[in-house]
Parts: sequence; structure tokens; C-alpha cells
Amino acid sequence: MNPVHIDAVDLNLLRLFDAVFRTRNVSRAAEALGLTQPAASHGLTRLRLLLGDALFTRSPGGVAPTPRAERLAVPVQSALATLQQALSEPERFEPAASRKLFRIHMSDIGEGRFLPALMARLRELAPGVRVETMPLAVGDIATALDSGRVDFAFGFLPRVKDTQRTQLLRDRYIVLLRKDHPFVKRRRSGQALLEALQELDYVAVRTHADTLRILQLLNLEDRLRLTTEHFMVLPAIVRATDLAVVMPRNIARGFAEEGGYAIVEPPFPLRDFTVSLHWSKRFEADPGNRWLRQVITALFSDKAKA
Repeated sequence: MNPVHIDAVDLNLLRLFDAVFRTRNVSRAAEALGLTQPAASHGLTRLRLLLGDALFTRSPGGVAPTPRAERLAVPVQSALATLQQALSEPERFEPAASRKLFRIHMSDIGEGRFLPALMARLRELAPGVRVETMPLAVGDIATALDSGRVDFAFGFLPRVKDTQRTQLLRDRYIVLLRKDHPFVKRRRSGQALLEALQELDYVAVRTHADTLRILQLLNLEDRLRLTTEHFMVLPAIVRATDLAVVMPRNIARGFAEEGGYAIVEPPFPLRDFTVSLHWSKRFEADPGNRWLRQVITALFSDKAKA
């Protein structure tokens, strides 16, 4: 007999099969499923023709399963139970008991800015929840969100389209220098400060295109003395040298609070930007996704703090 493709099987026929197998009686199975006896008999006939087997034969007080029906019973019952469990799963997320893994796109700057506070908060609310950061190429982010490869994307991502998003905070690019740098001692502002940037030498991170773009717009590419792969090495380099770095102000303030750094705010082109949280509409109603969005928004959103 040719194998039967699942597309040809009506789920209701499997429910009928399971009910007849359990009750050993077509009339009682029909009653349990809210069917008339003729409708149940007709459904059983369809399944018999589809599978090429009688499935049940008459016996005293009802019916008895054939060997084929005996072999089918356990996998059918298991499949129906699995489906019922999935459909009956409560639409809620229990953070205190969850061990869910969330995957998040972040740059190394984003990791430094957001992960400490986020992990501290998760430790309080959901100690079993795990987080894995997955830096992706900008062009891959929307697809990764839609496929479930990542759950969220943090950052200034104006080229990421067709996602759900919420604005977290506004930021701007500044220049970070060591505290006793000679440049800091001369007080300048506005256009004079912008022009004075020609006096500085710079360090930049290869993967942070926005900061490199600012240097290009100001014709400062020739002043770039060091290009690195990772952001987190920059503070140590700045503190030990006369090199300057263009970076987000919110990050720079964290370093400045530790001492040894000075922040200069020139009127850069493209200096203001918005950090947003992105996710896929496909998973918007997922309880875990919704819960973590609320946690992140409460932690980092300017509106939440206002």
C-alpha cells in the first residue's frame, strides 16, 4: 500500500479514531466528540478508505481494533496530546521560574552600555533566564528577527527596516580625551571648537561606521592614527596617550565618572542619534518577548525615566 501523506489526513479523523479506540464503541465515541452516530460512521469510513484498513471490526458490545489500529494508537494519542498541550499553553510568562534563552543583537558599545544594568535586573526578576549576544551585519538583522534567530536588536539602526521598534534614548557623539590633555585647557565652542579638532589625532573602531563617517565629513581621516577591532580597548588607549576618540556621550559619561577623562562636545554633523529596541511582529505576542520588552523599556527608555 502506498504511504499516506499527512496533508491527506483530517485532524478530526484522528480524534475520531482515538475516541473509538479508547471507548471500543462508535456511538460512545460520537457522543464524546459531540457528533451524531451517522457522522461518526461516515468519518470512520473515510479514514478506513484513506488508510486501506478496516481499523475496527464488530465485537460483542462494540468494536475491536485491527493490528494496524493497534500500531497507530500510541503515536496518534501522543501526537494529539502534544498538540493539545501546545494549544493549551497559558499565554503568560513566569520570569521567576523560566530558563528561557534570549538572543540579542548588540554592538560591543551596546554591550558595555546596556548589559550590566540588564543582567543585574534579570538577576532580581528572572535568575534562570539566559542572554546571549549575537552581533550581526546590519543587512541580516531584520531576517534574523523574523526567523527567530535573534529575539531583539539594540542600537542606532536606521537601515534596519520592517521591524517593530520602540525608542529607548537619544544620544549624541562627543570627543573623549584624557583629563589633562592640552586640548582641554583651551576653552572653545561652536565653529571654533569644530575647526580646532584638526589639532587632534584619533583612534577609531573599524566596525563603528558612524564615528568613521563623522571623521570623514570633517576631513579628519588623515588624523586617524589607530584603528582597532574592539571598542572596549579605547578608554585605556585614550587615558595613556594624546589620542582622541569619537563616541556616544552616554558611554563616555560612564568613563568620565571613574576619573581621568574629559568630554568635549563639538557641533558635529550627524552628532545626534536615537537608540532603539527592535523586534519582529511575528513574535510580538509571545509572552516572554513581551515581558523582556517591558523590562528593557523600563530600564533604559528616556520616557520611562521622565
